[in-house]
Amino acid sequence: MNRPRSRAGRQATGESGRVPAPRKYPNELRERAMRLVQEAREQEPGLSLNAAVKRIGPRVGINSDTLRGWCKQADIDAGRAPGTTSADAARLKELERENRELKRANEILLAASSFFARELCATRRRECRGRVRDPVRLAVAAVG
Repeated sequence: MNRPRSRAGRQATGESGRVPAPRKYPNELRERAMRLVQEAREQEPGLSLNAAVKRIGPRVGINSDTLRGWCKQADIDAGRAPGTTSADAARLKELERENRELKRANEILLAASSFFARELCATRRRECRGRVRDPVRLAVAAVG
């Protein structure tokens, strides 16, 4: 698989190196359909979201379930319904990614410190072989 090697290429294709799927519906059509659903619900107060979506979706050529999901998320983002807003979800995703990176860096640092500690102990054992160990001299050597 040909993956871009430059940082600029990764930004264009996403952090994971995958090219995002093209959007099936243009933003203008999406906004228009959501606006039509909102207007239909305002004109008929007893009209449920499902009924409005089933009425508007086929007229504008959008799958009813897709339109329902957009409308629900728009209600959450506007504060009309409880749930995780789009901004909060994006922030949560970023924090989870950062947390994974920090855990990985922590593992690397832990492995490196363990490696160097073993090397330091092995060096000290060779130096002290055949001599009486003086705890004060060893403590000074560890600090210096």
